[in-house]
Amino acid sequence: MSAGPIADVHARRGERERHGSAARGMFERIAPTYDVLNALLSAGTDRRWRRSAIEELTDVGPGPVLDLCAGTMDLAAAIAKARPLENVVAVDFSPAMLARGRHKAPAAQVVVADASSLPFDAHCFAAVLCGFGMRNLADAKAGASEVLRVLRPGGIFVTLEFFRPERAAARAFHRAYATGVLPALGGLVSGDRGAYQYLAQSMKGFLSRREYETMLSGVGFRGIAGRDMTLGVASIVRAQAGI
Repeated sequence: MSAGPIADVHARRGERERHGSAARGMFERIAPTYDVLNALLSAGTDRRWRRSAIEELTDVGPGPVLDLCAGTMDLAAAIAKARPLENVVAVDFSPAMLARGRHKAPAAQVVVADASSLPFDAHCFAAVLCGFGMRNLADAKAGASEVLRVLRPGGIFVTLEFFRPERAAARAFHRAYATGVLPALGGLVSGDRGAYQYLAQSMKGFLSRREYETMLSGVGFRGIAGRDMTLGVASIVRAQAGI
């Protein structure tokens, strides 16, 4: 499973600038060991989840694709492989994370930017994918609105995320993972146990999948459909920009 950091969106509303600076600094610190830690924690599961997310684009016509909150560019690399004729743009607010993954998708355009204030014209992307990144935003609603702005009419937004679990089995797994595995192994590998303790504590603060789907509807997306994977540990939500 991906070990991507998780931000408490409820606690951070109204503190976007301060939260963004703190989160960026945290990602900069853990960037050198981020991929190693993901490999240890995932055993390949996150790769299957990313493939499933990209499969949601099978009916999307030609056009540029944005990997939002790209991190070390695992998803950008998978998008580039699946859609070799399309322009892939990878955006993240951490230069160190992007630099660590640049070799994975050398043809992709790399942009350092905040997901809530993207430096792109309106209606310029055929699709946007965000893998384990919406929970890092201080204001997920503002981020979703910005995605809607840059999508073409009829464009597709795919979110792959650890939403707050609603199933009992998933809640138990998340609790054990957040309080035990993540801070212990994250601290051991990265040398920054404090960062991973914070990440573990904030995991429970994100939206459930249903709440997230309601939020997307509220900002103007339509055709919203979600599905859980691996007993609800991770989920995919697909939404379409209005035509």
